[in-house]
Amino acid sequence: MSAPAATLTVAELRELFLFADLDDGQLDWVARHGAVLDFPAGTEVSVEGEPATCFYVLLDGEMSMVRFVGGSEVETVRTSQRGVYSGAVQFYIGERIAQTYPGTVRAVTDCRFLALPAAEFEAVFRRWYPMAVHLLEGLFFGQRNIAELVSQRERLLALGKLTAGLTHELNNPAAAAARAASALRDRVAGMRHKLALLSEGKLDGEALRALTGLQETLVARIGDAPELTALERSDREDELSDWLEDHGLGNPWELAGVFVAAGLGPDDLDRVEDAVAPAFLEPALRWLAYTVETELLMGEIIESTGRISGLVDAARQYSQLDRAPHQPADVHAGLDATLVMLSAKIPPAVTVVKDYDRSLPLVPAYAGELNQVWTNLIVNALDAMAGEGTLTLRTARDGGCVLVEVADTGPGIPEDLRRRVFEPFFTTKPVGQGTGLGLDVSWRIVVNRHGGDLRVRSEPGDTRFQVLLPLSEGATAPA
Repeated sequence: MSAPAATLTVAELRELFLFADLDDGQLDWVARHGAVLDFPAGTEVSVEGEPATCFYVLLDGEMSMVRFVGGSEVETVRTSQRGVYSGAVQFYIGERIAQTYPGTVRAVTDCRFLALPAAEFEAVFRRWYPMAVHLLEGLFFGQRNIAELVSQRERLLALGKLTAGLTHELNNPAAAAARAASALRDRVAGMRHKLALLSEGKLDGEALRALTGLQETLVARIGDAPELTALERSDREDELSDWLEDHGLGNPWELAGVFVAAGLGPDDLDRVEDAVAPAFLEPALRWLAYTVETELLMGEIIESTGRISGLVDAARQYSQLDRAPHQPADVHAGLDATLVMLSAKIPPAVTVVKDYDRSLPLVPAYAGELNQVWTNLIVNALDAMAGEGTLTLRTARDGGCVLVEVADTGPGIPEDLRRRVFEPFFTTKPVGQGTGLGLDVSWRIVVNRHGGDLRVRSEPGDTRFQVLLPLSEGATAPA
């Protein structure tokens, strides 16, 4: 850049459409405060992200504006129109926001610019156009506030849905554990009662030792009991009911159901019969039934509390409350935790397929924010399939990045809409069913926060959102 050339005259300024309607006094201020700068071809006029100190107006030459997106530059403007402006374009707001250049402006050919100091221009502009400044500020801050409010509302709605789903998932095992604990108390009391009956009958020690040994043997087999179909279960219960009825036990179906659930058959009951005298057969069998039920109920309690613990762990993994915000993260753990949190939203007719490459290394990431991305992509896929289809989560290595793919078998996204899916407030859902911020938020998390890339490929029956996350700290995904 050369030294400032002579300033423009009032007449020259009036030829520019931006200043055409200013009066002579205003034009004189611009002429006195504006510096004409020359920029050779290829030089930078302003750099994206640096403090915005000047408002630039193109006088001669061709300029381009680029923005850094997903690790690469994207040209947004190329023009040679005299009078177009760039640089500190939000100067009128002053210090109420951080004034930085929104893009990098380069001289494509040799260019001349009129440069106005942003701070001085802001002060005089407020005096010249107070109402216009109020309107522009209202528009800027209004749009920003609306975006923040809608974004907060979107997060609250998502949190409410996740909380409802988690509560529902926790309620089932908690209720099962409570029922099993209540039933267990009754069975233990019954077992004590039957043991007292056996003792009152003066069962000899050898027979009692044989019975307790047999009890341990049979109980140890409960964990290996085979899964039965409804028909198989009914047939076996009928078989045991006949055995119990033939041996004089009342209400044989009550015991039959317990023994079949534990995987016991007539041969096992024959062994009990051989271990005790006929007079002690019924109390021995009922004592054994209480023992078996106790073991089954304890197994149910362990399974239910384990399920609760698993849900709590999934919620902790999803929220990342006890972890540093940025650290090496396992994308599989985040995907699995998100599936658990969304399990109540996954219809029975939707099949979930996990195609994970478990050899992938950890990714430097804000894990909690990535879980928000997985949530948005999975919820969109479920909505697209309308209750029926296949949801596929796939991970793989793609060069220096980890690829995470969320695919659905929905109707697909038309070509004319595919280019807009990441725009703020754009949604294909009916009014009231979407804010259009989910994919925009996901884009900003993946691209801006992690230097990655978010893409979509879609055709009827196969829509894939692909997330690329760099494996090296500070690296960016290829565009």
